[in-house]
Amino acid sequence: MNPKWTYEAQCYAEGYECIAGVDEVGMGCLAGPVVAAAVILNPKDLIDGIDDSKKLTPKKREFLSEEIKKRALSYSIAQASVDEIDSINIYHAAKLAMKRAIEGLQISPDFVLMDGRGTLEIATPHLAIVKGDSHSLSIGAASIIAKVTRDSWMEDYDLKIPGYGFAKHKGYGSVFHRQCLTQKGPSSIHRKSFSWSPV
Repeated sequence: MNPKWTYEAQCYAEGYECIAGVDEVGMGCLAGPVVAAAVILNPKDLIDGIDDSKKLTPKKREFLSEEIKKRALSYSIAQASVDEIDSINIYHAAKLAMKRAIEGLQISPDFVLMDGRGTLEIATPHLAIVKGDSHSLSIGAASIIAKVTRDSWMEDYDLKIPGYGFAKHKGYGSVFHRQCLTQKGPSSIHRKSFSWSPV
């Protein structure tokens, strides 16, 4: 058995029949939404190569994202907007995005594995796993879809709002990004509640 299927296998052993993994990306960014994905993998058709999305090359992530979408029993993508991040803070916005992703699944899971800590405001039993995207195939699959989706959105923003380098840094606080903010000020997709010190 794949060691990254241990949490899922334990859930099945306890009588749960439909396990979802959920993860978010973009919490540490200075711009753009926080994006979450939820995935229900087919236990009879597990996909090789799934890992924490940050450990994979962009090409590998894109390949796996398409494989997951084709072969998973269900998947869902959701977001919390920049306005919501500024209104309720990034921590609660990330939880909201994950909740929306779970609610968007076409199949309702009876157990959810989530990356990180804490709990979600959902009735479904769930377990938070620190670094879950490295330890659970379901969470890893969700991290890959969320990462590929958000990166694509940021590349689109780069075309609509040029001059900040969104296609390159995806909204994270790189030196170049902070220099652009110092020179140009924030754009419509920058998180006004975040602090970006000049370099």
